[in-house]
Amino acid sequence: MRDPNGMTGGHGAWRAQVDKLVGLDGSLASVSDPTRASHPGLLRQAEPDAGAPTQLALQFELRELIPRSAENWNGPTSRALKPGNAPGSGVFRLGTRPAMRTERGWARGGLTWANIGHHGSRLSLDPAQQRWFRQFHALHRAAEAITFGQDPDWVFLDEFASPALWTLLAQAETHGIALVGATKRATVQLCAAAELTIDVRGELDGSLTLAPRLLLDGAEVPLRDGGAVSDHGLYLAGRGADRSVWLAPVAGTLTTAERTLLTAPAQAGAIAVPVSERPVFLAEGLPELRASFAVESADGSVILPAPQPALIVLTAAWRKGPALALSWQTEGPQGAPEVPLADVLPGDLIGDDFVPEGWLATPLPPATELQGVAAAAFLGGVVPALNRVPGIEVRVTGDAPDYRERSGTPHLKLTAVPSEKEDWFDLGVLVTVDGTTVPFVPLFRALAKGQRRLLLVDHTYLQLNHPAFAPLAALIAEAQDLDEWKTGLRVSRHQVARWADFEDLADESVEAVEWRALVRELGEERPTPVALPAQLTAELRSYQLEGFYWLSFLWRNRLGGILADDMGLGKTLQCLALIAHAIEGSSPGEGRAAIAPERRPFLVVAPTSVMSNWAAEAAKFVPGLTVRVRTATEATSGRSIERDAAEADVIVTSYALFRLDFAAYQAVAADPDRGVAGLILDEAQFAKNALAQANELAERLPVSWKLAVTGTPMENSLRELHALCRVVAPGLFPSARRCEEEYVRAIERPAPGASVGVGAGSGPETQAGLRRRRTAELRQRLRPFLLRRTKDLVASELPEKQEQVLEIELDPAHRELYDVFLQRERQKLFGLIADLDKHRFTVFRSLTLLRMLALDASLLDEQYAAIPSAQPEALAEHASALAGEGRRALVFSQFTSFLDRARARLHDAGVRTVTLDGSTRNRDAVIERFRAGEADVFLISLKAGGVGLNLTEADTVFLLDPWWNPASEAQAIDRTHRIGQGKPVHVLRMIALGTIEEKVLELQRRKRALFDAVIDDEELFAQALTADDVAELLGRVEMTGPSSVLD
Repeated sequence: MRDPNGMTGGHGAWRAQVDKLVGLDGSLASVSDPTRASHPGLLRQAEPDAGAPTQLALQFELRELIPRSAENWNGPTSRALKPGNAPGSGVFRLGTRPAMRTERGWARGGLTWANIGHHGSRLSLDPAQQRWFRQFHALHRAAEAITFGQDPDWVFLDEFASPALWTLLAQAETHGIALVGATKRATVQLCAAAELTIDVRGELDGSLTLAPRLLLDGAEVPLRDGGAVSDHGLYLAGRGADRSVWLAPVAGTLTTAERTLLTAPAQAGAIAVPVSERPVFLAEGLPELRASFAVESADGSVILPAPQPALIVLTAAWRKGPALALSWQTEGPQGAPEVPLADVLPGDLIGDDFVPEGWLATPLPPATELQGVAAAAFLGGVVPALNRVPGIEVRVTGDAPDYRERSGTPHLKLTAVPSEKEDWFDLGVLVTVDGTTVPFVPLFRALAKGQRRLLLVDHTYLQLNHPAFAPLAALIAEAQDLDEWKTGLRVSRHQVARWADFEDLADESVEAVEWRALVRELGEERPTPVALPAQLTAELRSYQLEGFYWLSFLWRNRLGGILADDMGLGKTLQCLALIAHAIEGSSPGEGRAAIAPERRPFLVVAPTSVMSNWAAEAAKFVPGLTVRVRTATEATSGRSIERDAAEADVIVTSYALFRLDFAAYQAVAADPDRGVAGLILDEAQFAKNALAQANELAERLPVSWKLAVTGTPMENSLRELHALCRVVAPGLFPSARRCEEEYVRAIERPAPGASVGVGAGSGPETQAGLRRRRTAELRQRLRPFLLRRTKDLVASELPEKQEQVLEIELDPAHRELYDVFLQRERQKLFGLIADLDKHRFTVFRSLTLLRMLALDASLLDEQYAAIPSAQPEALAEHASALAGEGRRALVFSQFTSFLDRARARLHDAGVRTVTLDGSTRNRDAVIERFRAGEADVFLISLKAGGVGLNLTEADTVFLLDPWWNPASEAQAIDRTHRIGQGKPVHVLRMIALGTIEEKVLELQRRKRALFDAVIDDEELFAQALTADDVAELLGRVEMTGPSSVLD
């Protein structure tokens, strides 16, 4: 019986209707199933622009199909809907074709899908619009169905298998392409999203009413004539007087039942479920509906039971081999939602020892097969745990082999003896478990390969995740990179501290006396004091004395290191004290001064600006040392390096000359009768790049003791620290590859964490924990071999340092020009930073251009010389005031051309200046003029004077432009804020508001945090310069003026 509202009632009547709706009666068998996908919603259509000369449109029309056959294949395959049409197929499809604006409205105008790409000139078509139509047609042809008879004039939406269709439709508006209907009154509405559901409404008498419900952009609309767009969207199209069209993508994938409902909504009237049938419907009919539709109660009148998830079943079948075949499937009633295994498993069952994370990339793991001991361990350890998880059932078939786990505690015996290879120890390990000796080669091979278990010949197996094996596995991994494990294990002197804890896990230990002494001294809080050299005339401060003891400890034990004291704390003096100590009495490794060995020189490699300082400080504090400063190559100077090595205690050369004369230095160092006592790399940041020749040559030089001296052992990345350690402490770190995996990625570039699926919600916390562990491990490794003291900690006599940011407002004309260039560089660079390594030169050229423009427009081109620059004006104002008070200042900039403009403005203001840049030839004379008081301001370029200068006569530092690297700024500031300065130091950073300079300042803060985390502090919130940094530099500078200066 049918009620007045068209709903069918009666006992059990709802059952047949639900079956028909979801297709259980076979009614959906003939529905075609083109390829499907999904896509997010997009925008509305654009109205046509009547003023455009030849505006194009995409015209939509609902058309009735004309059946074709092999015998009757020629002719049209569809026709328009007209009142006089004879009865046809009754199958309707939404077609599209190109149209153009004419005097009578939108018309075909001779355009077809085949020729629209060829009439651009004749019809004055927009090339971008032509390109859009070609892309639209190509997307259709990519999945076009092969049928008898093709309609060349129309492209049908249901044939678009790719959801990229919605992106193209949204782009139509941006290209000025209108979306129009088949008649003047017809409109085309492109919606952002559609949602089709079955709504369950409770009636007053307790019965239920089921009805389809369609939402477009969140608003309910009548479900009328329409259809599916493949399985990723839908349309509604009027067949009467109003031929308007609505289009929308759907989230997810349309089911066969949903597509059928869209095609014939009239056949799916409301379904009435009597109150007596309500329990049966909720128990049986509702799951069937949910298999095909989203079911909800829009008004909340019915509380629908949550769907019961399907049971996850693991079948584990033993096969010959032995092997364990694993297959996963779900079991449950029809319509039961399938829950991914990752959502069911507890977190403690996810991991290599249980269910590997790689298995959880898909809802159910793929079928796999485990061999041998892996199969036995899975069955013995994982299967029982899985059986305790609700929603999982494990079924084991076949005969399991007789494997047994040896669960006893491993017994380790360790031996260490000096190796025939200098600076290494041979390490021997004997392992027994439950009284059985574990063979050396299989154990080490298993640990080297990262295996979790080891199968022995008696069919027992060991779990290799026991704590006793962890340091041994790590040692093998590092030795494997050094090719030191194939005939046994060797431990570098620099690894002794790290692996001392390995002895704590061993039950027996037989050590070499030298090993034990080294381990004991490394574990002491402070190095053993030694007597100061007699020829040292300086009185060392307490922290400098500690530094001397530390250097003596390294020298005594043939250990290299990094002296990383803050700039201005007397690192050169500490090194000279060590050199004097070494020459007076002890060779590296002897630890005694009974007999002075034949003198061998120390080689100091330093920047050119620092070389004279070594000679001066040596003459002042250790006058007994013979120092040779090499300022030219052997060929140019006419003096051989071999001669200097025979006569001098210290040879000082520059990085450039070290490279040019390397063959001579190498020959002297390798000479068994002469040799070089030690290599000291001053300002070692010059050799921090692993790919730089300075780093490579320093590593190759055959010297048993090497020291890096730098206040900034790391400026941008941990890779720099690894590169230095590779030179001075070989063996301390694993290879560059393993260092990248274990430290750089974990500390510098933490993963953002998972938001869904495996580990959802715990990713950031887990990664932060890994970062903390790796940072602590790195600091522990470095502790014996890196010494760093900051001014704040050890030099209380240093004056106060005040830092201030001077915010400079650009002149309006300057601002207008800057904003124009900013927009241009943004547009150019955002397409390049995705592959920053490939386009690095172009990217940094543009960033440098913006930095120069923020300072002075004339730095780009003299045509902008009339545009005022605010920075020189601000500098002249402050410098004049300082000069009037009798105070002097240092002014730093990376751009020498800007220093020239600043000097001219200072001269106009009556301020006396001297300049030091790359073109200065008489450096010492210029420096002396400033020290003598002949100038109020010292203008210095970063490269020429960033290091090696002692200018405590000044008490103010101006930084005219921020630098990428905060360490460079710190070095510049420390030219005056250092030991010997008696006045408070003022630092003024000039920053142009609303420019890239503000972003550079923020980048400095992040880079400084990386240094603090590894060298100075316990936390880390930074990384090296990345594509994201560049995007930040370009993308978030507020625009404050018009962009109309340049065309």
